[in-house]
Amino acid sequence: MKVAYLHLGLAILSEVIATSTLKSTAEFSKLLPSLVVVAGYASAFYFMTLSLRSIPIGISYAIWSGVGTVLIAGIAAILHRQLLDIPALVGIGLIVSGVIVINLFSKSVGL
Repeated sequence: MKVAYLHLGLAILSEVIATSTLKSTAEFSKLLPSLVVVAGYASAFYFMTLSLRSIPIGISYAIWSGVGTVLIAGIAAILHRQLLDIPALVGIGLIVSGVIVINLFSKSVGL
C-alpha cells in the first residue's frame, strides 16, 4: 500500500508540473514547455494507473485532485501573482478537509 501512495504522489507531482507549465507554452507555440506539459501529463496518468493497483479509483482521484488543487493554487499565487479571495480559500480548505476525512475515516482507503 505504501508503494501505491508513492505512485500517487508521483502522479500528483507530475500533474502539478504539467499544469504549472501550461501558461508557459503560449498556447503550445513554444516547444520546450509544450514537451514538459505532454511528458508531465503522460507521467501523471502512468503513475496514477500504478496507484490503482491498491487504492480505489475514487479515493485516488479525490486525493489527486485535492492535493493538486492546493499545490496549483499555491504555485499560481507565487509564480503568477494570482492571489485567491476568501471564498476561494475556504473552498480549497473544504477540499483539503475532505481529503483528510477520506484518509482518516474511510474504510474504502484500505480496500
